[in-house]
Amino acid sequence: MLVTAAPSSAAFGTKDYTSQWPGSYFRAAFAGPAVYFRIVRGDEILHVVLDGEPTAPLVKPEPGVYAVDGLTGARHEIDVFVATESQAGPDTFGGFAIPLGEKTLRLKPRRRQIEFIGDSHTVGYGVLSPRHECPNGLVWSNTDDIAAFGAIVARHYDADYQVNAISGRGVVRNYNGSPGDTLPQAYPWILFDKQQRYDDPAWKPQVLVIALGTNDFSTPLNPGERWKTRDQLHADYEATYLRFLTDLRTRNPKADIIVWATDMANGEIEAEARQVVEQRRKQGDPRIAFVPINGLRFGACDWHPSLADENTIAARLIRQIDADRHVWQSH
Repeated sequence: MLVTAAPSSAAFGTKDYTSQWPGSYFRAAFAGPAVYFRIVRGDEILHVVLDGEPTAPLVKPEPGVYAVDGLTGARHEIDVFVATESQAGPDTFGGFAIPLGEKTLRLKPRRRQIEFIGDSHTVGYGVLSPRHECPNGLVWSNTDDIAAFGAIVARHYDADYQVNAISGRGVVRNYNGSPGDTLPQAYPWILFDKQQRYDDPAWKPQVLVIALGTNDFSTPLNPGERWKTRDQLHADYEATYLRFLTDLRTRNPKADIIVWATDMANGEIEAEARQVVEQRRKQGDPRIAFVPINGLRFGACDWHPSLADENTIAARLIRQIDADRHVWQSH
């Protein structure tokens, strides 16, 4: 089974799908010997999965029509996953089509939804690499959101999911004080140009999983940054993170919220994230939990979680989700 660039006589619809947050994916069901999909733009790696079986990844595919053919006439399902991060610019997917005379089928709706919010640890930054050194584009080629814990957890529950994460971004401070929107500033928008706010009435996640703070605290403060002391940074982080969690609760009044953190930065990240969750619980939110996830090896690019770490994180989150036997009944 191969994915090939091919001319197509099938008619595509007029709607394109533009996305910039990681973890985008597209699904369809059909009956027939072939299916086509169209790539409009994007510097990306795509995973194409047909009936649960992956094909070879498409690395930086050229715009155009691609075909998966030579199939039986039975029912098939196809998934196209964007594995890479797209901070530099959005990707556009042109949809699916089938040969004239073949039949489109309806996908069974998934009743479970999970949202993952975070930074490079949530993105799957460099996760495929077996070493820390990743020069000359190796971070990009080894980044794979499909191998990260979010996708693992979603597959476990057969859930639709969103990954709202940007590498290098924090709650109030980006990595090493670098410029750019923080994650809470970027979060409300469909694209990073902040031209259109995200608002989808159908998106009602029963679980939100959040991990923020690595970039706020993993480097020393630099001259010229607005916080003169670590205590000032802590106070700003706690107040801003607390407002962000309160806003998320307003948007998702019935969801379970899980905040997790590692013991990196001599435990500073974990201590600060735990403090924010405790404050939120004191404000009367009983459906928020803090989960420390320690003992990770960080063997991938630039000391990021490895494939083994991703499975460790996923297993710990699954235990936490399973602890609430009513979680999937909340909507």
